Amino acid sequence: MMAQYLALKEQAGDCLLFYRMGDFFELFFDDAKTAAGVLDIALTTRGEHGGEPVPMCGVPVHAAESYLARLIKGGCRVAIAEQTETPDEAKARAKREGSPVSKALVARDIVRFVTAGTLTEEALLEPRRANMLAAIAPVRGSVGIAAVDISTGRMELEECEEGALGAVLARIGASEVIAPEDAAFPLDDAIHRDGREFASEAGAKRLRTIHGVATLDGFGHFTRAMLAAAGGLIAYLDHVGRGALPLLLPPVVRDGAGALAMDAATRASLEILEAHGGGRKGSLIAVIDRCVTGAGARQLAEDLAAPLTNRTAIGERLALVGWLHAAPLLREELRTALKSLPDVGRALGRVVAGRGSPRDLGQLRDGLDMARRVHDRLGAENDRPALLDALLPDLAGHGALVDLFGRALVPSPPTERAKGGFIAEGYDHALDDLRQTSGNARRAIAALEAKYRDETGIGSLKIKHNGVLGYFIEVPAKHGDALMAPDSGFTHRQTLANAVRFNSLGLHEEASRIAEAGAHALAAEEAHFEELVGEAIASREAIARTAAALARIDVAAGAAERAAEGGWARPEIVDAPSLAIEGGRHPVVEAALSASGERFVANDCGLAHDDRLWLVGGPNMGGKSTFLRQNALIVLLAQAGSFVPADAAKIGLVDRLFSRVGAADNLARGRSTFMVEMVETAAILSQATERSFVILDEVGRGTSTYDGLALAWAVVEAVHDTIRCRCLFATHYHELSLMADRCDALSLHYVRAREWKGDLVLLHEVAEGSADRSYGLAVAKLAGVPAPVVKRARAVLDKLEKGRAETGGIAAGLGDLPLFAAAAEAEEEQCDTLRESLRALDIDALSPRDALEKLYELKREVGED
Repeated sequence: MMAQYLALKEQAGDCLLFYRMGDFFELFFDDAKTAAGVLDIALTTRGEHGGEPVPMCGVPVHAAESYLARLIKGGCRVAIAEQTETPDEAKARAKREGSPVSKALVARDIVRFVTAGTLTEEALLEPRRANMLAAIAPVRGSVGIAAVDISTGRMELEECEEGALGAVLARIGASEVIAPEDAAFPLDDAIHRDGREFASEAGAKRLRTIHGVATLDGFGHFTRAMLAAAGGLIAYLDHVGRGALPLLLPPVVRDGAGALAMDAATRASLEILEAHGGGRKGSLIAVIDRCVTGAGARQLAEDLAAPLTNRTAIGERLALVGWLHAAPLLREELRTALKSLPDVGRALGRVVAGRGSPRDLGQLRDGLDMARRVHDRLGAENDRPALLDALLPDLAGHGALVDLFGRALVPSPPTERAKGGFIAEGYDHALDDLRQTSGNARRAIAALEAKYRDETGIGSLKIKHNGVLGYFIEVPAKHGDALMAPDSGFTHRQTLANAVRFNSLGLHEEASRIAEAGAHALAAEEAHFEELVGEAIASREAIARTAAALARIDVAAGAAERAAEGGWARPEIVDAPSLAIEGGRHPVVEAALSASGERFVANDCGLAHDDRLWLVGGPNMGGKSTFLRQNALIVLLAQAGSFVPADAAKIGLVDRLFSRVGAADNLARGRSTFMVEMVETAAILSQATERSFVILDEVGRGTSTYDGLALAWAVVEAVHDTIRCRCLFATHYHELSLMADRCDALSLHYVRAREWKGDLVLLHEVAEGSADRSYGLAVAKLAGVPAPVVKRARAVLDKLEKGRAETGGIAAGLGDLPLFAAAAEAEEEQCDTLRESLRALDIDALSPRDALEKLYELKREVGED
């Protein structure tokens, strides 16, 4: 057995091996240690290997899905090794091969790999989150990306430059990424495969075969890089499915220019789909999601991850939301109907992947029937928006399939099909006859039991059934001798402590009739199941379009509901690079404040070509970061096709959205907080365009005052003079206000605050003008810094400010441009003096005392006593 296990483990590679032994999946050696730690189950031993006890743990087969879910969440991958023959078949094989029957080992084989990106089981998937698998293929400086959600079959292909790969993968949010092992650039956490699998010709051939077409031209124009990525993706799916491919719908080309570009740092900063602490709670989607179906929630997440940049397409989404917003009774009726909708897309995915159940077929029936009803209800309305008219045809046309499944399946089909009972009575008369025969035989068993009681006079005689003996006659032990006589008509089978069991010719005949009829009935149901699966597979693309249409309608109805709840406004999308928001609010912060009974302070924001850069000052905790983020989120929501949390909004299309608000160490990559800040700032300065929207918060605060101020000044100049995009720049550097005199499209703003009787009062209002100070000490006091420390800091601040006033301070060097000209010249002169002094030194001729004296002299030269 251990030799068989080790051979399978070699095939499993870095996956944990679930080795089927009867009713358990067992794990051995290091796999057992890993699984026991993740699952928190007992680690035992079994026998020895190499003179050492073999670590072992196991999970019951019937509960395997729950354990798999925990292992996958723990970052593990699992190979499932099933028994491919019964013990009787193993003995028969051993006999044919001339091996000892007593030592016959049941054959096993890996039937499937379970990985994070290849899940289809309902219990293993999050209903409201897509589960994407992506493959990348570098080809001559660019990268092809193939992404698929195999639970629904949606497949997209795209190509990007190497430098943009991180942003693309951040948008996709894949659970697994596949890459060729010979990729020229490293990719954290990728699964590396043989580079020969990433061949464009092989990828094109597989796609043509899967979709039964002679050419892919009907699906779109695919580059070599896209097809290479598709080849690698399909090869991986072949591997994990052991040759059984999941549902793959025709691939769609994704044009990167059609979506609002955001890098990974921006997505994390804005907490779009996930909050900083991890998880959905506290994220944007958590407070705006009013979808009533899992498919709708997944579509909403996709919309937020990739907002549109096409004004017409955005307008179509907004028109549908507005139409439902204006019809609350229709919206409520629609949402009530959608609540009962099963997850059609994922049910279809399981059916096509060969992992479907009668329940999945029932979900297809019920979902398609509901789609037809939604079609009839919405189709009866007048003045329908264009997007709804485009969706309605995909909701109809399944009448024959719904009728077939309605006649064939019971109202609530079971999840398991091995025991039958899912084909409706009246669908197959031959099956009905078999069931009747089986039912009559059971009644015959009851009649036989009564007959034997009368004939033997044993009132406690019973006919029972178990999985080992089948049907048998059982009497108490004291009556056993009466049935042992040769002419009694009973045959002894088993003696227990308190009972004796027998068989009879009549019982054997009835039992055979039951078994035969039952087996034939199960075979008939299995045949009908395969026929129904075939019908579903034949209509898979039409069913998938129906599922997508229902999800889009759910998203629109949910957006209308959220807008009605919060008094959100329909944004106006324009071409001019402007941003005019009245009474804008941060949806996440507002929801948190509302939950505690507090009111959010709304603020306006107006950016145009001649006033495109706002310099925003004010105290910490005053609301600068919230103000910056809320405007970025309003842009994102608007271009995703949603109403926005504002009284009114007029938004010029944004091609790229950048957010550099806050930073943290990335110790794994050797980056300090300031390094992370500079990397993110560099990405903005190199990638932003005139149509971009940028929010920057406290650039330069992670280093010394002079360095930080210089960097902040230069960044503001670059944004204003070179990039010329819309930008909100929050800062504590009051000296930057001097730039308003030179930068004609820069205006000064601040968040208002007041000190009242020694306490800081934060007003959270954005006003025009420059902040008079940062209120840093007041915030420190508010945070609980001990009073003596705050008092000492105030004394030091007074001294510093007095010195700065006497010398002209930092601002003295800012009057003339270029930046810090006076300060820079003075610093350079000082450096020249030091250089000359150092060059004049003969180090070898210096005594230790002379060297020390020289150090004191150099310090005096730079003004330090």
